[in-house]
Amino acid sequence: MTLATRSGAILIVEDDEPARGTIYARLVGSGYSCFEAETASRAMQRLSTHPIDVTILDLMMQGGSGYALLPMIIHDYPHTSVIVASESAEPAVVVRCMKGGAQDYLTKPFDLEAVSGSIEEVLRKRQIESMLKAYQAGLEGKVAEQAKQIRKLFLNSMDALVTALEAKDAYTAGHSRRVNHLAYAISRVMGLAAEEADDLRWGALLHDVGKIAIDPAIQNKPGKLTAQEYQQIMTHTQAGPRIVKAIANENILNIIRYHHARYDGGDQTQVLAGNNIPIGARIVTLADAFDAMTSDRPYRKSLSFEDALYEVRRCAGTQFDPSVVDALLKIPLAELLAIVKQGMDQAPIDGFTRLPFSGAS
Repeated sequence: MTLATRSGAILIVEDDEPARGTIYARLVGSGYSCFEAETASRAMQRLSTHPIDVTILDLMMQGGSGYALLPMIIHDYPHTSVIVASESAEPAVVVRCMKGGAQDYLTKPFDLEAVSGSIEEVLRKRQIESMLKAYQAGLEGKVAEQAKQIRKLFLNSMDALVTALEAKDAYTAGHSRRVNHLAYAISRVMGLAAEEADDLRWGALLHDVGKIAIDPAIQNKPGKLTAQEYQQIMTHTQAGPRIVKAIANENILNIIRYHHARYDGGDQTQVLAGNNIPIGARIVTLADAFDAMTSDRPYRKSLSFEDALYEVRRCAGTQFDPSVVDALLKIPLAELLAIVKQGMDQAPIDGFTRLPFSGAS
């Protein structure tokens, strides 16, 4: 791509009319569009009404210092490059101007060849920067599109995983999705931060993934489970984190790991109790149990909605965290009913702000 150096709009801010006129004539003759300003206020007016590529700024003017005008131009018109002109060649002055955002520094009396060369160099730099920005924007667009495709592929994979899990048990179709929605509703009432709520949703969706490793005959047993069978079922809390360890952060793994921990520590096998249980796991414990109560299972019919709410209240402080119970009871009844009545196809996997591995979006 050829870099043009003879096109652009130049503003000459100079109170010395002969010097200004000389530069103007030279630049117009070289093919530039030029504007003049003899004062700082006139310069700002020109900048506000015309797109300027390069401003040649005299530091010492009557009616306003170039020192004061330089930061104003840099701040208000960042797409305008500034070349400072001054009779002073003091290094401190040059450094001050360059640190203030000037692209170049010229000393008076003007060397017209130096002025032209400086403008050409500044415009060349601007064009290269523009090309780099366009290239970067193109790369970012490609990355964003790839990220979108990866996200879609990942969500489809999670949908397939959850579908495969629930296909083993006709009684729990849609269970993981409903627990996800119910846990998220509870988190909104409790005011969980966005990242914490997203980890909660992933943990809720994947809380039963370890059941893939459980014998379907035990999982679908129509009668009451024996103690040994129950213990085998409960191994899903250890199997689950191992299955999704490669794709889930530690917060999510802990939700899966502890989602059957009782708040009162009543299960002798559990290692955490009370508020030491991660809040996400405490929420999923209640959401999981509430959906189970309001769903048919091989060994019993579902409870009525009223009876399920009664059980939730009764178990506050023992099986469930009382603060989580309070949050569930504050969810509007119509919203609760809509969640528990969702079928498998009515509770899609979506709405996550980020993927479950750390730092993913």
